[in-house]
Amino acid sequence: MSLPESDSRPVLLHNPRCSKSRAAHALLEERGVDFEERRYLDAPLSRAELAALQERLGRSPREWIRKGESAYKEAGLGPDSDDGAILDAMEKHPILVERPILVTAKWAAVGRPPESILELL
Repeated sequence: MSLPESDSRPVLLHNPRCSKSRAAHALLEERGVDFEERRYLDAPLSRAELAALQERLGRSPREWIRKGESAYKEAGLGPDSDDGAILDAMEKHPILVERPILVTAKWAAVGRPPESILELL
């Protein structure tokens, strides 16, 4: 499954072990939103998809990387890391991608708090 190219169905980048991700999933279901779920730890995003996600979010990847994960230090990342290095690390270590993220053909939103994804609907 890839990121959406049309406005037909948004994709929720989801980790069912995360309470915020489960809350966003439940919000979409409660509102009857037709969406696809992509468990990005099982089906990691490619480097090209991460670059497209950055564009749709309109934010530097340093704003949607999980700095508290051990993979952050393992990847050699720090405050001075550039966007390319961060995206490369996210591709290699998908656990670094913040969750949840709702992605449409043109936009994306990080679900922190989970209700923020509703802005895309």
